[in-house]
Amino acid sequence: MRDPVTVNRANRHRGEVEAVIDGERRILCLTLGALAELECAFEAESLADLGTRFSGNRLKSADLIRILACGLRGGGNRLSDDDVADMAVEGGLAGAARLVGELLAVTFADGAKAGSVNGAGPGSDLRSGQGPTPKSGQGATASP
Repeated sequence: MRDPVTVNRANRHRGEVEAVIDGERRILCLTLGALAELECAFEAESLADLGTRFSGNRLKSADLIRILACGLRGGGNRLSDDDVADMAVEGGLAGAARLVGELLAVTFADGAKAGSVNGAGPGSDLRSGQGPTPKSGQGATASP
């Protein structure tokens, strides 16, 4: 099942990340299918729940494998979780953790601030699925 299909460079606007894994340049992308797989694997009730789990900086090595495998499959690489577990990521464990962080950042970024879940940062509530509160004059509207 090790048949990489990477031919193009990553397009971050589509949520893609490029990495060297097992000596080959590969594209990773958390597509909707990959996110649904992660929701099931982590028993998350929503994307906001998934984002909250990932933003806690408490991922296990098995979590890294699952996220990388989903990202690789979303990027067109036909690999199982077991295949990914046997692969070497450039930079070792630290490189794998950075790669997962980058993948999650481009997936959950709202376009305004990469590295945040739904634009999360100060003034945001991940549990509600809300991004940061707009500053006055930046599209702030009253809630009904």
